[in-house]
Amino acid sequence: MDIRSIYIDKYEFLEIDMGGAAAVFSTAKNNLDFNKSKDVGIKNIENLKKWFELKSIGYLNQVHGNDLIVYKNKVEDGDAIFTNEINNAVGVFTADCVPVILYDRKNRIIAAVHSGWKGTLNLIVKKAIRKLKNDYKSTEDDIFVCIGPNIQSCCYTVGEDVIDKFENSVFYRGKDIFIKNNLNLKKCIKYQLQSEKIKNENIKFIDVCTFCSSEYKMHSYRKDKNCGRMFSFVYMK
Repeated sequence: MDIRSIYIDKYEFLEIDMGGAAAVFSTAKNNLDFNKSKDVGIKNIENLKKWFELKSIGYLNQVHGNDLIVYKNKVEDGDAIFTNEINNAVGVFTADCVPVILYDRKNRIIAAVHSGWKGTLNLIVKKAIRKLKNDYKSTEDDIFVCIGPNIQSCCYTVGEDVIDKFENSVFYRGKDIFIKNNLNLKKCIKYQLQSEKIKNENIKFIDVCTFCSSEYKMHSYRKDKNCGRMFSFVYMK
């Protein structure tokens, strides 16, 4: 699963071919913004239909929880969204949190997961994979995962309250996820994937820090609270 940059008009996206599905991660190049509370954000979401030849775009009112939603052509509260419809994209908004794309190649199911520190603490990626296994009969061999740009351990200093929550978690207790007061969300998610026996060769990380990347322009809430939002989405071809 190789990463390539694609340009649409003046905007840059990072795309990964997952074999029958495409995972796409927007950047902030030329101020591309998907903040759905703004007119420009709604306009850009609609533009995705034209840019990527899609029938619809599914997204959520993200609440930093762990509710898993099957897309039914309406906006619901939740932090993971699933569909098995061809040319219907599902995606999540981020500006430091971790966007995680899931794809079952055999049963043709896709999902997009929003995993901030709260969702990561509550194992939302693990729960999304369990939903694939329980509701769609997915197996670990058939599930492919792409983890998009997020604030990485180089820049993600958290408070003692967050550290205590992770260190007192049954799942994370004793695991190597901190460097001093810096939380490594990538490692947290990797531990969740390992617990569900997802193969390493089925996992692709885009190692781009939203806070300090010099290679790509990214929105970062921690760096600039008035920032826009990236949109990470997946669709089946």
